[in-house]
Amino acid sequence: MSTAIRDFALPEARPLPLLLLLDSSGSMAERGKIQALNNAVSDLLATLARETDFRASVHVGVLAFGETVRAHLDFLPAKDALAAWRPLSAAGRTPMGALFRECRSLVENRELIPSRSYRPTLVLVSDGLPSDEWEAPLSELLAAPRGAKATRLAMGIGADADAGMLARFVADPAIPVFQAAQAREITRFFRWVTMSVVARSQSTTPDRVLPPPLDDDDDIRY
Repeated sequence: MSTAIRDFALPEARPLPLLLLLDSSGSMAERGKIQALNNAVSDLLATLARETDFRASVHVGVLAFGETVRAHLDFLPAKDALAAWRPLSAAGRTPMGALFRECRSLVENRELIPSRSYRPTLVLVSDGLPSDEWEAPLSELLAAPRGAKATRLAMGIGADADAGMLARFVADPAIPVFQAAQAREITRFFRWVTMSVVARSQSTTPDRVLPPPLDDDDDIRY
């Protein structure tokens, strides 16, 4: 075997960061919402863990916001994230401003998310109104280099979700804010998120792929 063939190696896959911003406030304990959210995240991680395309390596992190804003799951490759995932519990209020500050700090951290990474996907799920001042922290997140470039998706659960705030978080007329009237629709939204991330990981241009459309039988409202 020649030296050239023996030394040949595929380039290391570039990280594709996926950050889930998940409401774990006390109201999420009602009507099976937190259980549906936990199940949907588990399914997402299981699907992404099976992805082996060399163009992009999906790394997943979770920020939960309820009693506090906390890193419920550090950024890890999907297989490791699946092994480390533990279900969320619901308690506390909805500190959205603190969430946006922590999100900005995390996505702009070059040690956690290397410069060679593809642009991140941020997914916000909430069933209520912010319980702290959120407008300035959101503006700062959207003005930050990576925050501005990120693909941002959002779902509001129930009639009490702040649709206006979620729309400002997404800030892209081509991407709708989804609304879930029932817990089962959380699963369908996360299936859509999974399709989006898988499409990007398999693309030759992962930074340019828009989320795919919903299947015809997906009745999530937006």
